[in-house]
Amino acid sequence: MYKLILTLHVIGATIWTGGHLVLALGILPGALKRRSLERLQQFEATYERVGLPALIVQILTGLWLAHHYLPDASAWLNLSSPWTRLVALKLLLLALTLGLAADARLRLIPRLDESRLASLAWHIVGVTALSVLLVIAGVGFRTGGLF
Repeated sequence: MYKLILTLHVIGATIWTGGHLVLALGILPGALKRRSLERLQQFEATYERVGLPALIVQILTGLWLAHHYLPDASAWLNLSSPWTRLVALKLLLLALTLGLAADARLRLIPRLDESRLASLAWHIVGVTALSVLLVIAGVGFRTGGLF
């Protein structure tokens, strides 16, 4: 079961992080240059059907993996060991990601126009950076981390 859950987690991370890298590095610069929302909205409409389920899979499998490594959930925020620090870091990065995504979805996107494009761009860059940090932290479970 562990191998299946880990594989699903990595596939979810690939979809979520890869999609946001394409958005932030491939689509966003042109949209900002042209002050146009059209390409962003097209990407969002297509990617949302794959990206959001990937994020849900990541959350569910991530919680399962955290429980696998640390069965006592009260230890997840205890920063006394490398494992607990990685779990706590991933939970913090997830909370920040969900906060930015919720703010964009509830506040920016419903009233999105060219005047709010820069604010949306900061959200996109933020979620992308957080997703890359989540991948780096995840690799830390196998490598001991980068630092």
